[in-house]
Amino acid sequence: MNQFWTSVLGQPKILRMEAKAVSQDSPKLLDRLRAEIRVRHYSIRTEEAYVDWVRRFILFQDKRHPKDMGAEEVRDFLSHLATERNVSASTQNQAKSALLFLYREVLKIELPWLDEVVAAKVARRLPVVLTPTETRRLLNAMSGTMGLVASLLYGTGMRLLEGLRLRVKDVEFERREIIVREGKGNKDRVTVLPENLILPLQTHMEKVKALHERDLEVGFGEVYLPDALAAKYPKAARTWGWQFVFPSAVRSIDPRSGIERRHHLYEASVQRAVREAAKIAEVHKPVTPHVLRHSFATHLLQAGYDIRTVQELLGHSDVSTTMIYTHVLNKGGKGVVSPLDR
Repeated sequence: MNQFWTSVLGQPKILRMEAKAVSQDSPKLLDRLRAEIRVRHYSIRTEEAYVDWVRRFILFQDKRHPKDMGAEEVRDFLSHLATERNVSASTQNQAKSALLFLYREVLKIELPWLDEVVAAKVARRLPVVLTPTETRRLLNAMSGTMGLVASLLYGTGMRLLEGLRLRVKDVEFERREIIVREGKGNKDRVTVLPENLILPLQTHMEKVKALHERDLEVGFGEVYLPDALAAKYPKAARTWGWQFVFPSAVRSIDPRSGIERRHHLYEASVQRAVREAAKIAEVHKPVTPHVLRHSFATHLLQAGYDIRTVQELLGHSDVSTTMIYTHVLNKGGKGVVSPLDR
């Protein structure tokens, strides 16, 4: 095995030591990729996804160096994903984005064929939406913190990670609003705080504050701060206002800094709780936390709210994205009365 792949993909300890001795000055390709991603303040999920796709691309091409490959190899890899792995168009496009980032930002190679690689056309699907009755049954089948999270997602229209990343300082009880920070597209927006959730949320946050104070007593209590805020405000990470509204029950090690912190709830836990509640409530639809966001938008339109208002609450850049929810308003398909009903 050549020393490049010994250093990049990771091999037995002896081979890694030999590679290190041969090339002390050349950083690993995947480390360079991570560094370029972090310079641009991409999320850790984007970092993990891009690194994984580049690794898969390299292994698919028999561990050849990307600088020795071109358009044909990229097309072969993307075709393999579509025809043999049967991935969705959005997944295929994510793989393409990762490879374009590798060539342009890491290898600093501007090749004309990069723009010629055709992106897969993403199919336009109608969202799964629960009826108000199904929504009530689902939420009634949940309790505790998971039930509060699900109710908040339905009552505000937030995405799952937007809800889990919610900070104490961004909940405005007096104005009955929630400020969503760094939502999709790195945009902030304001959404409604349901009156029925004010008391449950306040009770929950009292428990969270007690947990935070116990962490402070044992030398912890620091939370992750975005971008360079930790350097600008070194004491902010321990303050109550910056804590997550839905913290994890256990502390964990930050994969980038190595610091032990209490992060927010793991999204898979909420997803699993919603699936289990759907079974209990006998909702025979593919229910996920994101379905609650779809239901929020559709039920607001059914109640007669203006589509522009719904657009702002959801954080959509284009009203055409919000228009998709008009397909399940109180009337039947397209508002047409079937001739069979006549």
